[in-house]
Amino acid sequence: MPHLGELISLVVAVSWTFSAWFADKASRRIGSMVTNVIRLAMATIFLGLLLWITVGRPYPVYADGKAWLWLALSALVGYVFGDYCLFNCYLSIGPRFGQLLMTLAPPSAAIAGWFLLGESLSWKSWIAMLVTLSGIAISILNKGEGHHFKLSLPAKGILLGIGAGIGQGVGLVLSKVGMDYYAAALPADAPKVAGDMLPFASTMIRAIIGGIGFFILLSLGKGLGNLKAGLQDRKGLKYAALLTVFGPALGVSLSLMAVRYAEAGIASTLMALTPVLIILPDTLINKHPVKAKEILGVTVTMIGVAMFFLL
Repeated sequence: MPHLGELISLVVAVSWTFSAWFADKASRRIGSMVTNVIRLAMATIFLGLLLWITVGRPYPVYADGKAWLWLALSALVGYVFGDYCLFNCYLSIGPRFGQLLMTLAPPSAAIAGWFLLGESLSWKSWIAMLVTLSGIAISILNKGEGHHFKLSLPAKGILLGIGAGIGQGVGLVLSKVGMDYYAAALPADAPKVAGDMLPFASTMIRAIIGGIGFFILLSLGKGLGNLKAGLQDRKGLKYAALLTVFGPALGVSLSLMAVRYAEAGIASTLMALTPVLIILPDTLINKHPVKAKEILGVTVTMIGVAMFFLL
């Protein structure tokens, strides 16, 4: 199918817009840690059923030790660290600004790829990073007295958003390594569908490890009572279920699939449109007004992301 990867990328951007929305709703209802445990447990079950139907086994049947290791590391960095920061960022500054700060993921992935994999990083990439950071700065800074600037948002929320972007970017690089090991481990006689479903199988590994990580953190923080209460909250569970569908079950899996069917630069740029797509529902439903400088900031940020991948 022509432009399949590009179409998948747009679906991912829409999916992540819904994911951000429901993550904010669920976290405010039952707490961010509980939300992460529930949604990753649900994602594991959903992906297991999907693999059972398509591949015939309800688990990542061909993954070897190296694939598990690198995908587990990506889950700890991308899910446990990154999503912990992201969900708490939503609680502090809302999903619109949280998603804007998530545009730090592409430059973070590039730096991680340069550092961990020896990938090249041209001067054009550094300029694109500068443009992206400039767009974020326009959105979150106000002019103070004299020539000074001040933050228009809580510093805690901004720091959490930065952590989320870095965690997402580094986690993506680690997952790429894990998927490469997974693909290499596929036997020659493996059915073709096993290769097609590799992104979903890889996401299942990440969901298992991420869910275990969040459960351990919740246990150490003596929050198992909150988990029990969350499981009894029907509205909270509904939000968590919708988050699961649009987040780790479809969004993450389709993002890994998108880069297999389209050029990575084009796919990543289209998937990064979430900060733009989320403005309208946030304005109409949450009644959050949008300032002209925020529109300018998002526009500059998107230009930076596009420059980063397409130059």
